[in-house]
Parts: sequence; C-alpha cells; structure tokens
Amino acid sequence: MRRVTFLIEKEFKQIFRNKILLRMLIAAPVLQLILLSYAANFEVKNLTIAVVDQDHTTFSQRLAGKFRHISNFHFLGYLPDAKHAHEQLLAGRADLILVVPPHFERDLYREGSSGTGQASVQLLVNAVDGSKAGIASGYASSIVQDFNADIRAENVPVVPASGQQLTVIPQYWYNPRLEYRTFMVPGVLFELLILAGALIAALNIVREKEIGTMEQLNVTPIKKYQFILGKLTPFVVIGLVQFTLGLLVAVFLFKTPFLGNLGTMYGFAFLFLLLCVGLGLLISALSDTQQQAMFAAFFFLMFFILLSGLFSSIENMPRWAQLVDTINPLQYIIAVGRNVMLKGSTFHDMQSQFLTLLGLTVAVLSLASWRYQKTV
Repeated sequence: MRRVTFLIEKEFKQIFRNKILLRMLIAAPVLQLILLSYAANFEVKNLTIAVVDQDHTTFSQRLAGKFRHISNFHFLGYLPDAKHAHEQLLAGRADLILVVPPHFERDLYREGSSGTGQASVQLLVNAVDGSKAGIASGYASSIVQDFNADIRAENVPVVPASGQQLTVIPQYWYNPRLEYRTFMVPGVLFELLILAGALIAALNIVREKEIGTMEQLNVTPIKKYQFILGKLTPFVVIGLVQFTLGLLVAVFLFKTPFLGNLGTMYGFAFLFLLLCVGLGLLISALSDTQQQAMFAAFFFLMFFILLSGLFSSIENMPRWAQLVDTINPLQYIIAVGRNVMLKGSTFHDMQSQFLTLLGLTVAVLSLASWRYQKTV
C-alpha cells in the first residue's frame, strides 16, 4: 500500500507543478459548462417572417397581425409579390414567407356543407437548416390554426345540444417551464468529465515514456495493479472536485432542480470517472507519442459525444448507430444525471445503467492493466 501512496503523491506533485494542466483540470470544465449550457440551445427564436398579402382585406391583415405579437417571430413587413419573397429567402433575410392568396376572405366565408368556407395560405420556409425549418413551420402552422379557430368561433356559434368544445390543458412534468438549459445541463456536466478525465489521462503514461521516467518505474518492484491504481487515483479525485464545482454551478447559477439523492449522484460519478480515466490510461498504454494518444482520445470522445443523446435523440438514430451505441458509456450516465436530478430517480430505478457502467469499467481497467507491459 505504501508503494501506491508514493505513486499517488508523485502524480499529485507532477499535476500541481504544471500550472497550465491544473487550470485545465479545474477551471476549464466549469467555464465550459457555463458556456455550453448557454450556447448549446436548440430553442428556435427570433424567426424573421414577411407577408405577401394578395387579398388586402381585414381578415388577411388580422392573420398577418397574429405574427406581430409572438415573441418567437420578428415581423419584417409586407412584400409586393412572390418574386420579392423569393429574393428575401435567397438572401437569407427571411426564414418564412406567408403568402395570402387573392379572394382569401371570400373563400373563408363561402358556404360549404358544414356551414363554413375553406381557404388556404402558403408558407415558404427557408429549409437549409432542416431542424429549424421544421420547428418554424410548426410554430407558423399553429398560429394559422389559432386564427382559424377564432374565425369559426365568431361565425359558427357552439350549440349545446349538438356537442361541446374539448379543451386540452397540458401539464409539464420534470421541466414545467420547458427550459432547454434544464435538459442540457445534466448532460453537459458529465460530458465535461469524460473530456477532462479521458483526454488528460491519455497523455499521462505516454508522457512518462517520452521523458524517460517509464523505464525508471519499470525497474522498481511496483506491480501492475499498483501502477494503474496510482495513476487512477489523482485524476479521479480531481474529477470529483470538477463534478462538485459543476454541480454547484448547475444548481445555483442555472437553477437546475436536484430532486434525487446526492449520494446516488456521486456514486455514479465516481464509477464513471473510473471508466473515463481507465479509458485514457488504455489509450496512453497503446500509444508511443502524445500526438498519437491525443488523436486516439479525440476519436473516441467525438464518437461518445455525438452518439450520446446529448444533442439528438437516440431513438431517431439509424438502427446500426443504436447498436453501436450500446457500448457508449456517456449515453448511460447522461440518462442517470437527468433522471436523478430532474425526476428524483433512485438507485433501484438506475440498476440497468449501473450494471452496464460497471461492466464497461471492469473491461476497460482490465485491458489497461493487461496492456501495460512492465519491461525495459
């Protein structure tokens, strides 16, 4: 045990001597959490919309006026014809163009079989960004439907004997204000742990090779498990400090609710850090230079982050991607963070994630210990 203690002491001294590395390990993740939580926001706001009014009636003006009082839309004004509308879309000055056709009010009042008329409007949507276009089109369609409901209510009074109106009252659980940061912060918190833990640890052993201290360690009576344990412990301890600072930022700065058990959260964070640092040590043991280690670490980190469900739903990914994602530890820990913080889930609810992370941790640490060759 004394050998492990000496190794841990050596690692801490090396870390504290390197002021830049220490700042990267402590300050950088907290700043990244703040910046990413504000920047990684998929809410669609400030949509620019213009109107081509070919009807010039009270109803067409009322419909256009609906978009003036919605905070998500910035009303550019009226355009004379479709040609100017296309120019606005091409130049990127407008996200949507609402085209009100001629005889809009007349068609809306035309008598049909149901006693009300039918009319249509056209939405021209800039769909270079498909995700933004879909959300913008949904917003605009909802506003048009509200306008349609208002017109029907004015002209087709509800008769109690013929039926009743159905009102839907939504109740949003776990994120009642529908704030995107509440959804993102728990995921970003663990993403930064794998960035700092795996990337910095990946450069550790290979740095020993480059400066020549690895040969000195190999001629000592240190066993493999003692070497790995001595390398793991400092980065896990520093990772828990990072996690604590990030958790404080999440709760007090972003007002992210924390409904679960703190011990459960730290238990999963500790297990995840063992996995992250073990992965970094495995990459380091397989690499001959720091450049190789860095490229390998970035490859795995990009794979983990992009398939983690942090930015896009796993259910919407192709089947092959979902199968590959079963070995992605980040997707399991992000689910744990969101469920514990926002839902108050217990360890019993997270057993499957725990067993998967435990299996991955044992596998990675075993590979790292096996790959470390104690030879000169």
